[in-house]
Amino acid sequence: TANYTAVAGQGIFANTTSAAFTITLPSSPSIGDEVSIVDYAGTFDSNNLTVGRNSQKIQGAAADLTVATERAGFTLAFTDGTQGWLVRG
Repeated sequence: TANYTAVAGQGIFANTTSAAFTITLPSSPSIGDEVSIVDYAGTFDSNNLTVGRNSQKIQGAAADLTVATERAGFTLAFTDGTQGWLVRG
């Protein structure tokens, strides 16, 4: 329900019912590290979740990821410094 820094291998039930917040990805990931996130209360559409990139790219872009889809659930897998974290179903 508040800003949080994820740890590799962690599954997170993010509850944005009260307010939008940021989950920050690990700062020094290794290839194959994963973080899973699920919209616990179905409120990402009204209170967006931001996934902070923490200096690594997300899907090849040097930008944070904003999640605005109700009931979204996804896993981010770290690949390398070029593509960074990639979304997998």
